[in-house]
Amino acid sequence: MAVGRETQQVACRKGQGLGLGGGFAQRGTFSKAWKNDIIVVGMSPGVRHVPKPVCEITTELRDRGIHASVLILNAGDGTPADSPIRGGHGTVFGLEQREIEIIGRHKLAVLHHGNVKQHFIYKVRFILQRVNIPAIVLCQSPVTFRDFEDIGVSTRLKEGETPGKVVEIVTGIVRHESVPQENLNEIVSKVKMCLRELQ
Repeated sequence: MAVGRETQQVACRKGQGLGLGGGFAQRGTFSKAWKNDIIVVGMSPGVRHVPKPVCEITTELRDRGIHASVLILNAGDGTPADSPIRGGHGTVFGLEQREIEIIGRHKLAVLHHGNVKQHFIYKVRFILQRVNIPAIVLCQSPVTFRDFEDIGVSTRLKEGETPGKVVEIVTGIVRHESVPQENLNEIVSKVKMCLRELQ
């Protein structure tokens, strides 16, 4: 009979822990959990895009017994080339083939891509065009399923042009700031509900 929390082993470094930053949460970092239940996908770290909320959210999910892998994108800044809106100091958002394959191995994706609605909705579309996976979107600004549907993204309410689909949304996740417990509870609740539906 097991007593206490379930042990989870993850590796959060891209390389050796040498020098400033210690190799932690660099671009292209993949922290793999024992089970491919969910993958939390975050922006590239940098001056503006610090994945602090991603770390707190992942820790909370693991504390609640959910096997959560983490992928910090190599080209997670900016907006996709097919977006009508330009952002991220001229950088172009993209996915490497390796990242597409990693995301596709999981049952559910949790996507955190910033706070400007006209930027992150196109990032979500870009990912869900390439990976057939249900996704929970985390963001700061208010957004609805309709905002995604209007640009062709499939949602749990309406079939669109993307094989992957947005199944839940959690707003109020502020870049650079700690995540309030009520938001963490909402994320955990929605992740658990989605995993139950996928079984």
